[in-house]
Amino acid sequence: MTRAAVPPASGEATMRLRLRVRGAVQGVGFRPFAHGVAARYGLSGFVRNDAEGVLLEIEGARAPDFIAALRDSPPPLARIDVIEAEEIAATGQAGFSIDESASGKSATRIAPDAATCPDCLDDLFDCNSRFHLYPFTSCANCGPRFTISRSLPYDRARTSMARFPLCAACAADYSNPASRRFHAETIACPVCGPRLDNDPATLVEMLKGGAIIAVKGIGGYHLMCDARNEQAVAELRRRKERDAKPFAVMAANIASVRLFAEPTDAECDLLRHRASPIVLVRSTGGLAESVAPGLRRVGVVLPYAPLHHLLFHAAAGAPAGADWREGAQDFVIVATSANPGGEPLVVEDDDARRRLRGVADLVVGHDRAIVVRADDSVMAVVDHAPAFLRRARGFVPEPIDLGGDGPCVVAVGAHLKSTVTVTRGREAFVSQHIGDLDDGETIRFFEETIRHLVSALDVTPDVAACDLHPDFFSTRYAVETGLPMMRVQHHAAHVAAIAAEHGLRGPLLGVALDGYGMGDDGGAWGGELLSLDGASWARIGHLAPLALPGGDRAAREPWRMGVAALAAIGRLDLAGGLFPEAPLAIKVAESLRRGAGARTTSMGRLFDAAAALAGVCLNQRYEGQAAMAFEALVSAPRRLEGGFRLTEGVLDFSPLLAFLATERPGARESAELFHGALIEGCADWIASAARAGGHEYVALGGGCMMNRILAEGLAGALRERGLTPMLARAAPCNDGGISLGQAAIARTAWDSADQEKEIAACV
Repeated sequence: MTRAAVPPASGEATMRLRLRVRGAVQGVGFRPFAHGVAARYGLSGFVRNDAEGVLLEIEGARAPDFIAALRDSPPPLARIDVIEAEEIAATGQAGFSIDESASGKSATRIAPDAATCPDCLDDLFDCNSRFHLYPFTSCANCGPRFTISRSLPYDRARTSMARFPLCAACAADYSNPASRRFHAETIACPVCGPRLDNDPATLVEMLKGGAIIAVKGIGGYHLMCDARNEQAVAELRRRKERDAKPFAVMAANIASVRLFAEPTDAECDLLRHRASPIVLVRSTGGLAESVAPGLRRVGVVLPYAPLHHLLFHAAAGAPAGADWREGAQDFVIVATSANPGGEPLVVEDDDARRRLRGVADLVVGHDRAIVVRADDSVMAVVDHAPAFLRRARGFVPEPIDLGGDGPCVVAVGAHLKSTVTVTRGREAFVSQHIGDLDDGETIRFFEETIRHLVSALDVTPDVAACDLHPDFFSTRYAVETGLPMMRVQHHAAHVAAIAAEHGLRGPLLGVALDGYGMGDDGGAWGGELLSLDGASWARIGHLAPLALPGGDRAAREPWRMGVAALAAIGRLDLAGGLFPEAPLAIKVAESLRRGAGARTTSMGRLFDAAAALAGVCLNQRYEGQAAMAFEALVSAPRRLEGGFRLTEGVLDFSPLLAFLATERPGARESAELFHGALIEGCADWIASAARAGGHEYVALGGGCMMNRILAEGLAGALRERGLTPMLARAAPCNDGGISLGQAAIARTAWDSADQEKEIAACV
């Protein structure tokens, strides 16, 4: 317990206030900050962590100034939701203390992990600092939080740092109010802290020599290689069995990024964000072709852990001083998740040596355990603001405000890009990215994530929410909980997620454009215009259906959707000539001529059909490859006169498909005409429904909204038509946001007047 001497209040009126501060206020240096403010204003009292956040009592004439300081200039990592103040009797206490944490039923939260701060970087490269070149340097303003925390309140004893007792120097820093490591729970140094298996200089030498290395980071292991070495990157693809899906790269700083990309000012700001996400930026070339084959944008992340900075320091020749930190470096590293076969990120050292044998030439671990695995977050600037493609490290577990209290919902998401959401009070906690629920390891991670969230939030679930699809593992899990259940249609959940984060209440118009979701009729939906009102949704429009030859195979083999497009325009006779590389094309055409097979309204499959007709992609090696390759060809969307038809809420792009199939424009022209027609057609479709229903706001959701050309073009076209488009910002627009929408609808259903009937009807 630390005290600061407090001078008397010089004859001014003395008051004592009890303050309750709620939000992300543990693990962010809040107690030391409060200690410093109390000393500045001559206040006595105490501060301590407890299950509800931070509790303070302050006494002295300048107590109101203390509250203003909390409100106006909190610690950098703090997120204050509310400050509750109550005047109590003065005690005459002399001094301000940081008291031991109090336990109880938790109502607070853990802060996200934060990139290394500039002050710690100064220590890291100061040869006179005891933290010089130490790869676990951190302070109250940076470092791991969520990924090392076992439970709340946030104290060292409840983190994976508990096994590292403080040395005398660290203990002195920890108890020194003048140090920024005052009560920093992650404080450690070479004498008492975690240790790395290998020297960074050795790792850089190996990387420059073409080696592939697995390196333990903040939320899991990365696989790394030289991003300019085509042979090394191609070999990583071969070993990881990842044929074409793009890799992210790590560069030393913004100047280094500009050697191979053209980041905008907004993208630079996002790269420098304390969460340090991967950011999609326009590539100018210079990296190995195998980094992001066939794509115009590349995912870039800046160093966010001390070890990353040490790698670039070694690559620069270990210079003295700080000038090198902003200088351009040619050295760029592929930094991709170490998750063989699409399984969850590897986090444990023994597991890494087992699972990464044959993938990495060297596995580099350390002895600080990762309690909660978390991939790098992935973001892009879309329509002038940041948007998530994957939400994980650096942002989780920041909650989304639902605007009012309600029951505890466990929403289990869909099947692909899985996340789960747990609600507590007015907050929705969306988990980190889990992945596709296709294998045992990912399913175990899914279950582990639910257990950890429920435990960390200290809640007892009241209701489970899930997808309509009965065969999803997530749906079966929800059934097995034994809780009252809310089954939420996939595309309604997309729209509800956007409504929830923007605080939209009442009837809402929304569009959900994606690959697949089971419809209310059991069909394969994916291009849907919906009205959402509380817990009720209605389909008021959709894309014209296309055949789905081969079912799920059509999503992996776009040529099949190309043949489906030919069926839609009555030109199955072209199948053999357009798709000679697909031996089954003629057989599939014959099957469709007989009217066999399922049908889909999916926008994702429409993309596949057009990409196949244009000869851009006939077979996909990862989800969304055809659509991404098609987007990459677009310089500017072009208008095609009469490219669509709109009849009684059904949007039909058959005229566009006929033009692509019969006129055979080049790949780039096809892509630009396709995007132009989509933007114009969807805007007219949505505007017509908005006029009919008297709507101003339109939610734009679904995985196809990750296509920046489509998202920005459609948002702009809707504004021209007098509407206000709402895009996903706090959660991904893809299936990573489904659990949030499920939770929001389940909460609304529960809160309705006839809640039991409403929930039961959805079981």
